[in-house]
Amino acid sequence: MTALDAPAPTRLAQARGALAHVVEPKTWRGAFDLRAADATIAPALRVGLATAVVLLVGGLLGYRDLVGFAALGALAAAFGRYEPYPRLAGKLALVGIALVAFVALGGALGAAGLPAWALIGALSLAAGVASAYLNAFQLIGPGPVILIFAATGAAGYSTSASDAMTVTAAAAIGVVVGWIAAMLPGLVLPLGPARLAAARALVAVGSLERTGADGVPAARAALERAREVLAASGRSRAMHGHGRDLAKLLDAADEAIDVWVADGDDTLIRNIAQHERELRKVKRASVLGGVGDRPSPRTELPPPTRVLRMARVNITSAALRHTAVRVMIASAAAGWIASACGFEHPLWASMGAIAALQGLNYTHTVQRGIQRLLGNVAGAAIAAGLIAMSLGFWQSVVAVVILQIAAELMVLTNYALTTLAVTPMALVLTGFTSPISPEAGMTRIADTLIGVVIGVVVAAVTVSRTDRHHLA
Repeated sequence: MTALDAPAPTRLAQARGALAHVVEPKTWRGAFDLRAADATIAPALRVGLATAVVLLVGGLLGYRDLVGFAALGALAAAFGRYEPYPRLAGKLALVGIALVAFVALGGALGAAGLPAWALIGALSLAAGVASAYLNAFQLIGPGPVILIFAATGAAGYSTSASDAMTVTAAAAIGVVVGWIAAMLPGLVLPLGPARLAAARALVAVGSLERTGADGVPAARAALERAREVLAASGRSRAMHGHGRDLAKLLDAADEAIDVWVADGDDTLIRNIAQHERELRKVKRASVLGGVGDRPSPRTELPPPTRVLRMARVNITSAALRHTAVRVMIASAAAGWIASACGFEHPLWASMGAIAALQGLNYTHTVQRGIQRLLGNVAGAAIAAGLIAMSLGFWQSVVAVVILQIAAELMVLTNYALTTLAVTPMALVLTGFTSPISPEAGMTRIADTLIGVVIGVVVAAVTVSRTDRHHLA
């Protein structure tokens, strides 16, 4: 009997095996893995630009206590980094609506003067809603933790309805700036995402010489993904000019795979793969020689995925509801435990649990938890140093922008490195609205530890029967 044929373990045995996975040396080693990431500079600079604009303009206009909320709104630009621009416009609008709504919610809760336990409960319920919302619309980015962070900041700042409206307006302005910053490259490089998707597909095709027949499904899937991105770039662009050339290049790549599978001739594969470097250049269009002038049966692009239609399907998913409930439970438990322990910022523990549960599977959840904890330890030391330097407003602005760009550059490489930059950035942002001491970094470590532990335990107890990556 193979491992695949073995009966599924009981729920208790599954949870016990999942918890044992946490302390295995290979699990901790995996948290230090560095993934290959490409095309990270432009998205990072867009987010950095949006953050810099709102901080600079807000500071010059005298709204220094509100620029942090505008910067949180500008983080909308961190979502959907590789989406085609027509689709990105809609998705960023959905992110912006959520950010403004959560800041308004946090402001209202703060103005209501709720006790800590009730505030934790309300924001934990909101965290579950945020998880379902982002997953339903497939809004890929920092995740629900950024929405709860924004709501938490607004709750801490607001003592009246006027305060709540003020922070909501600041966040809305930041969202607009973030949306513009993310969409600006579309004016110069309208097919940039499609070119990148095609380049990545050609990498998968070119790697068939190394991966063999096992790599064919992945190469085919990458080509279909590239066609879908091209189709979503706008029908006129996709079927005319450079878009048409890209479509023919993808067809030629499919034909090259067919030839290679049929007779083992990899000449066409090598020739097609050579276009990858050209497609990665920052250009509106390229001359793609050797792709042929005749139309092929595959030239007709698939209809682009409709975001609202996709959300209606996703919202009925049991997995989506399962994730949302887990996030809500872990957030509430972590926050209440941190509060019972007398910690000053129990919602930081809630955010640690939320961040850990953003993993794609249990293995990923554990690794994110480890990475967040390690990143927070090092990031807290950096934050303590920055706070101890008693930076002025403009020095703090420079620090936030640099840290934000660094976080975006590293987000696809290793989450620990991302957290290393995010932790001091978040604490410096907090300092714009209220005084903060170097000890806050140490407090954040303790809160994060509680949040990570609770998040991992909840994930282990509720792990799906089909999720067995950690048992491999």
